[in-house]
Amino acid sequence: MANPLYDALLGRHAHSRAPFIRSPDGESVSYADFIGLVARYAAALGELGLAPGDRLALQAQKSAAALAVYAACVQAGVVFLPLNTAYTAGELDYFVDNSGAALLVCDEAQRAALTPVADAHGAKLHTLNGDGSGTLSTLAQSRDATFETVDREADDLVALLYTSGTTGRSKGAMLTQANLLSNARVLAEAWRFSADDVLLHALPIFHTHGLFVATNVTLLAGSAMIFLPRFDVDEVMARLGDATVMMGVPTFYTRLLADSRFDRETASGIRLFVSGSAPLLAETHVRFEHRTGHRILERYGMTETNMIASNPFDGERRAGTVGFALPGVEVTVRDLESGRDVDPGEVGAILVRGPNVFPGYWNMPERRREDFTDDGFFVTGDLGVFDADGYLQIVGRSKDLVISGGFNVYPKEVEQVLDEQDAVAESAVIGVSHPDFGEGVVGVLVAQAGRVIDVDRVEASVAGRLAAFKRPKKYIVVDELPRNTMGKVQKNLLRERYRALFDNGTSQAPVR
Repeated sequence: MANPLYDALLGRHAHSRAPFIRSPDGESVSYADFIGLVARYAAALGELGLAPGDRLALQAQKSAAALAVYAACVQAGVVFLPLNTAYTAGELDYFVDNSGAALLVCDEAQRAALTPVADAHGAKLHTLNGDGSGTLSTLAQSRDATFETVDREADDLVALLYTSGTTGRSKGAMLTQANLLSNARVLAEAWRFSADDVLLHALPIFHTHGLFVATNVTLLAGSAMIFLPRFDVDEVMARLGDATVMMGVPTFYTRLLADSRFDRETASGIRLFVSGSAPLLAETHVRFEHRTGHRILERYGMTETNMIASNPFDGERRAGTVGFALPGVEVTVRDLESGRDVDPGEVGAILVRGPNVFPGYWNMPERRREDFTDDGFFVTGDLGVFDADGYLQIVGRSKDLVISGGFNVYPKEVEQVLDEQDAVAESAVIGVSHPDFGEGVVGVLVAQAGRVIDVDRVEASVAGRLAAFKRPKKYIVVDELPRNTMGKVQKNLLRERYRALFDNGTSQAPVR
């Protein structure tokens, strides 16, 4: 037996001196050196008592060391749980508890806040900082740069990525060796990746896009990547000339277009711009082409399925669409009530089936009947339509999920916090079109009888409880929420009512 994902992404590069990671300061880490670092971390995990199948939760700044921890988990058979660096201790408490994580790794600055979380759930706690230092790093450096790779099978878990619906708590999407490897192979071929490519990587690595799309495809192709800690317009423009590919969320492209220095010459060395994680406005697509001569390649995926569809590398990249199903992936648009696959031009639920699709949610086998059809398709919760030429267009979501800046925001979670605020009787959270973030989170509040809501006080309270990307960018106080005859809040009416809220800019000032 072998370890398919490790063997394909890392094992075959073990002796390569080709560059893998290029940091902003010009330093370069070769494949061989990175794999040696991975082995040290894998050995450290063994030293800490982690066995194949155990879970490791990581909330750390983006760095080569953090990426090595992910790869070490693959090599050691440990299930990797990446966590958004913006999550609060209260939010992490749920993830550690639900996953049963044996080890929680965090930045040294978070040690005091997260020690009670680890202690409460019987997890070990170690630190890893953005500069690569920390107690886990110290332990790894004392290990040998060799490690006997743990055998794994195609259906063994590699990662848990937490997502959720509009009700209830977050769910851990289980991703297997086969899920990740099949998708990396398909994408590397579809987007023509080779060892000659250099990817400009400004994405976070706690998310499918930056970790399993950008990094896995780079590793599979033997490419290099310029590893930026975050997206910064000046830094990105300074490094575009050294890259051949850029992957980003729509926000990256709108911010580049907002800078007059960004032009054809700046983008001349890039062979491919890819956008995903949130809808790319057709207007942005057109403006980008006019400015640079490049047509952005938009693709479609989600945590549970990895990548589903992509506009073609060769052929028309159609604005406002996500292209065609990737090779080996089946996508259909179906009327769920009748079970009928709808005709081109008809809107229906987007369903997907293939080796990229996850087996289910962690410790939630009962969800299988709800989330999968009898013929094995996963119900994405998105609504779409195929045009006459077979291009898929996402037209909405059957769930009320908001995607802001490429990150998922689940209204129920935000509403629960808002409803607890002083003088707030009830709330509704929606997403409306935003020129920078794709969608902006909006909190619609109703005051308790005879009370006045202090919006500034609400904002301050929410800031201490929710990650920044989840917080409403604007608050609106109304007399009542629109409801249907069954008493359900009609969020579609709220979205329509406030659809132009951000048309005049990106101010986060609340509406009084």
